[in-house]
Amino acid sequence: MEISEFGHLIAAVLIMTATAGLYYAIKEEWTMLIFVFLFMIIILSVNVIAKKFMAYMVDSDVRFEIWQWERFGYRPWMHLPKPIPMGIIAPLFLSVVSLGSLKFLAPLTYEAKALTHRAARRFGFYSWQGLTDYHHGIIGAGGILAVLILAFVAYILPDSGLHLQLLAQFSAYFAFSNMLPLSNLDGTQIFFGSKILYFTLGIITLVFAVYSMLIDFGAI
Repeated sequence: MEISEFGHLIAAVLIMTATAGLYYAIKEEWTMLIFVFLFMIIILSVNVIAKKFMAYMVDSDVRFEIWQWERFGYRPWMHLPKPIPMGIIAPLFLSVVSLGSLKFLAPLTYEAKALTHRAARRFGFYSWQGLTDYHHGIIGAGGILAVLILAFVAYILPDSGLHLQLLAQFSAYFAFSNMLPLSNLDGTQIFFGSKILYFTLGIITLVFAVYSMLIDFGAI
């Protein structure tokens, strides 16, 4: 992992902590901010490791960066003169205007590239070495599924004062946020990779997210 990529991951943890922690900062529950920070490290680590693993399985590598919004259409001229860091602006803006109630935890995007030396070793030097939309999709799906598993495990484990239910909620919000088919987020890449996979994973993610929201609003 390059230093620049590691910097993007650190920035993502801080953005997610600020987004999800604003609610507790307003209530002056400062101890909870420590838990929020640790949970964001866990969630992002699980997501990144899962994507790295899925990329390895299809002989590729995946790199992460803060979500940048540049294009607003498919025609060549439909782009901004300078990319806007939506991975910073969108989560913080939604958190501030909702006083911490909306937790849009999608600061990162990923890009996968085939590893030439692995493709050559496995299939021969003249083999086709590119990645299809499907490959990109299953890499993103692997990351989302890993976070949903984390949410499920956190739900069923006894809390023991560790606020594991909160970890489960944040994991569900992270999965839901990244499943939205916006720009180059996971949801977009999964959708174009496999619509069946997208809708199947989307329904599961929605169930987790709705359940978490009901807990947040005291309905459960």
